[in-house]
Amino acid sequence: MRFSLFSKNDNHELHLVMRAKAGDEEALHDLLIAHTPYIKKTASFICKRAIDEHDEEYSIAYQAFHEAVENYNPESSAKLTTFAHLIIKRRIIDHIRKEQRHTQHLTGEAADVEMADIAVSTFADYQLRMQRKEEISAYQLALFPFHLTFDELTKLAPKHEDSRKTIIEVAHIIADTPQFVEHLEAKHTLPLKQIEDLVDVSRKTLERHRKYLIALVILLTGDYPALKTMVKGGRRE
Repeated sequence: MRFSLFSKNDNHELHLVMRAKAGDEEALHDLLIAHTPYIKKTASFICKRAIDEHDEEYSIAYQAFHEAVENYNPESSAKLTTFAHLIIKRRIIDHIRKEQRHTQHLTGEAADVEMADIAVSTFADYQLRMQRKEEISAYQLALFPFHLTFDELTKLAPKHEDSRKTIIEVAHIIADTPQFVEHLEAKHTLPLKQIEDLVDVSRKTLERHRKYLIALVILLTGDYPALKTMVKGGRRE
């Protein structure tokens, strides 16, 4: 599925991007208007709810797309929409975290005793270890129908850091796209042709890392908050 309104073989979008980067406000306006449905849909995917022009998250996504245009490198292998997706998600997550910190500040009580802080930290570490243990068991069960194991995920990881980051980025985009997730759940495969059109990663690369992508998508779409930290490093912050 393509979110951009421009044809894959059309150089018009790139021409507008170059003009916008050079300060042409009309070109920037045309890009923003053309990609408004994409911006709204991407924000909805990330927020897991419908987003419209009245939501603060839409304004954040809109500004993030503007930022993506300004920082987009036409010589990179990624499409503008792929790059913009990452920027939009980063900005919305930053906003959500900021809101959560503000709420905690208003409702929480500061720990005044150092020993209490140490005790809480120790207990939190213990809880995290137990949570990871439970999540590993649940994750192993989730991988079983796909003939994958938790240990195999480590072996399947791309050897090169750049490749690993790229595949993790693709996995996040797949996990954020309901139709891709539904396809995986129903057929135990990934719609690689549709994914290739969206992320601008070669079919050969997607095929080579298919099992790793499936394992990552299962992880990212499941209830495994502790285990998800092991793929956080693959995102470009």
